[in-house]
Amino acid sequence: MTRGLVGWILVGLCAGTASAGDVLDRVTRTGELRVCVWPDYYGISYRNPKTRQFTGLDIDLSAEFARELGARLRHVDSSFATLIDDLLQDRCDIAMFAVGVLPQREQHLRFSLPYLQSDIHAVTSRSSRVVRRWEDIDQPGVQVAVQAGTFMEPVMRSALRQATMVVIRPPATREQELEAGRVDVFMTDYPYSRRLLDNAEWARLVSPPQPFHVVPYAYAIRPGDDAWLARINRFVTDMRQDGRLESAARRHRLSETVIRPTAR
Repeated sequence: MTRGLVGWILVGLCAGTASAGDVLDRVTRTGELRVCVWPDYYGISYRNPKTRQFTGLDIDLSAEFARELGARLRHVDSSFATLIDDLLQDRCDIAMFAVGVLPQREQHLRFSLPYLQSDIHAVTSRSSRVVRRWEDIDQPGVQVAVQAGTFMEPVMRSALRQATMVVIRPPATREQELEAGRVDVFMTDYPYSRRLLDNAEWARLVSPPQPFHVVPYAYAIRPGDDAWLARINRFVTDMRQDGRLESAARRHRLSETVIRPTAR
């Protein structure tokens, strides 16, 4: 959903945001960039439970952005379920964890230029006799899990006609529910699927035979600050063109999700 400048300013004022340029001015003044991340997003912004260290494509890129701004980087724990509140309540300056650009989110937030994209994929167990192919998912009796707050939730709610959708909320996880046999399959994007494919021999990826619901990913901010959005878009444009995005994607095995700059 596209909103005019006046609409965005009104929404921003209602959410407690200030005049244009305030975030960039504050980052410059305080020397700190607060970045919301989802610490369970494997390949994107994942906190290792043993070392407590972050790794992932957007961990690397948030460090690059902070370096450009001459600011120290502070990661703030967030999630897709709390993303909007975290930004509108000024808990962070920007969300950098491959946020899907969805109409329901565009009603509350502003997005940068996209830099990644992913279709929906399914993860099931190798031993499953229920789901072997994509066509097996939407069948009577099949329990299909989605993570609360992710874009898979509204998409699958609309798409499923015969299967039962199960919304998973913390502290439960989709993989725990699948491994325990309480669901038959869970829906995710390509980056998150790497977590199980890299670490669980019992997991198997089921991809759609043709594009199912490809979503662009971008960075998100509160509305009402055009100068801040322009600075973020400059960073996105530069890192797409100068190879930093491609390099980070290769490191984290996400090259196929990169939106590459159009040849001139």
